[in-house]
Amino acid sequence: MKTTNRRSFLKASTAIGVAVTGLTPAEAHAGPRNILAPGRMGVLVDTTVCIGCRNCEWACKTAHGLETPPLETYEDKTPFDRMRRPDDTALTVVNRYPNAGNPKLPYSVKVQCMHCDHPACVSACIVGALSKEENGAVIWDTDKCIGCRYCMVACPFQIPAFEYQKALNPQILKCDFCAERRKSGLLPACVETCPVEALTYGPREELVRVARERVRRLPDRYVSHVFGEFEVGGTDWLYLAGTDFANLQFPKLAERPAPGVSESIQHGIFAYFVPPVSLYALLGAMMWTARHRGDDEEK
Repeated sequence: MKTTNRRSFLKASTAIGVAVTGLTPAEAHAGPRNILAPGRMGVLVDTTVCIGCRNCEWACKTAHGLETPPLETYEDKTPFDRMRRPDDTALTVVNRYPNAGNPKLPYSVKVQCMHCDHPACVSACIVGALSKEENGAVIWDTDKCIGCRYCMVACPFQIPAFEYQKALNPQILKCDFCAERRKSGLLPACVETCPVEALTYGPREELVRVARERVRRLPDRYVSHVFGEFEVGGTDWLYLAGTDFANLQFPKLAERPAPGVSESIQHGIFAYFVPPVSLYALLGAMMWTARHRGDDEEK
């Protein structure tokens, strides 16, 4: 009787593994979608123009269905007392930094996903939940995400956030470059709401040209550096500043793309092996067999 039960259990475990995954090894391959189109779009952020109104924070929350306080509450300047990072409650934030040249006019800097041309998060994701789209956006597929949070570790800008407070179905969240709005022909919410046009939306190649021209024409206003033009292989969000970017808490990054050997290793694992759920079913079957084998021997 024990033998019959054991065989039945092993058959059931195998069937469960196949049924749950529904994938062959070839189908389980998690190769990421990473399109680097010449005409991809981007945004140029001019930190010398930004007035720190934080309207972009409000517009971003509204566009993404996050809990949004009334717009007038964003007139409160106390959030500038500390440096903030985007999180699961705010996909973009504005920080303020001292201006040594003009103390009465501090620098305000908008922070969000940089939408890298060679995204480390896409490389790190072992199930292909993140992808670089033709329009320049780095987006994610919630249905594919397994919550491993490798993307959070890999990101050189510390952007992806996890909903730790949710016990059921927590998600990875970050700026998605207003992917749904742009499909409908609309501007990104933050760009549309900026009252001083500190954000310029357009083809990345054109934005690089515009940024270089501003630096050339106004050398006393800007440092000769377009952040994001070359950092980590280039990003589709570009920045101009009137001070060294280190003074604005921008990370010091090399021009070499962030993804490295980890990409081939991580995606190779899932290219030829069954997904974890099948492995767990197999391990469970082995444990059941080992435990009941002892019972058989005793009898």
